[in-house]
Amino acid sequence: MRIAEHWADYRLIETSGGERLERWGDVVLIRPDPQVIWQTPKTSPLWKTADGHYHRSKSGGGSWSYQKQPPESWIIRYGDLRFRVRPTGFKHTGLFPEQAVNWDWMTEKIRNAERPIRVLNLFAYTGGATLACAAAGAEVCHVDAAKGMVQWARENAAASNLSDRPIRWIVDDCEKFIRREARRGKTYDAIIMDPPSYGRGPGGEIWKLEQNLYPLVEVCMAVLSEQPLFFLLNSYTTGLSPSVMGYLLHQLLVPKFGGSLMADEIGLPVSLANYALPCGATAIWQAD
Repeated sequence: MRIAEHWADYRLIETSGGERLERWGDVVLIRPDPQVIWQTPKTSPLWKTADGHYHRSKSGGGSWSYQKQPPESWIIRYGDLRFRVRPTGFKHTGLFPEQAVNWDWMTEKIRNAERPIRVLNLFAYTGGATLACAAAGAEVCHVDAAKGMVQWARENAAASNLSDRPIRWIVDDCEKFIRREARRGKTYDAIIMDPPSYGRGPGGEIWKLEQNLYPLVEVCMAVLSEQPLFFLLNSYTTGLSPSVMGYLLHQLLVPKFGGSLMADEIGLPVSLANYALPCGATAIWQAD
């Protein structure tokens, strides 16, 4: 497992009973996590005094309850990057801290490339990878279908003093955008993809990651440059193993570009336990 262990303002304190206890800057939250199937003792007193607690509803969704109402939003840091976080109605805060291990990897690859790098970030959410790549010197195209998420990402760029960097902010369906870019002859040296497990398109089309992922990556081949640097694929679908995603990238990229693959879980260290919590999976193709 690759572990995001360099956070200053985030900490996963303890996990038990389907929940995780976390500190986001000065705010302590309890959120559900289906990976936490153990019923270990809750040793931290913060379980009883957490500022906010997200409760799942039996009918679907859920809601927050607060002992101490946190600010509407607040800033947390990762190195020179700044992110505005806030509790949303779907348990999330606008940031997946385990992705920091990928931000570090991408930063190193871009800085060591010794050439201009154009990055396409698909399903780009609030822009963690976008900011990391832009800070490393890349030109980035940030694409997400949700206007609110793209605006949130722009706010994170401003907080990180990256508003003047060459970032294109695109609100669009990712597959339709890729096809248009291909017709325009646009190419990218690196692609990052963080697709949802399940969703519906604007016309009611059903998206299921297991069925739609291969065709989507296949479409992306049309916008890769002649000398691509990397292709990074994230997944939070528990039924899709890192090895399967790695094999998918191998089949599409290695015959044409050579290179190598790595695929693994990514996770977070748990402060009050001697283990790391798996939080997702990443497969990466990289040039030799």
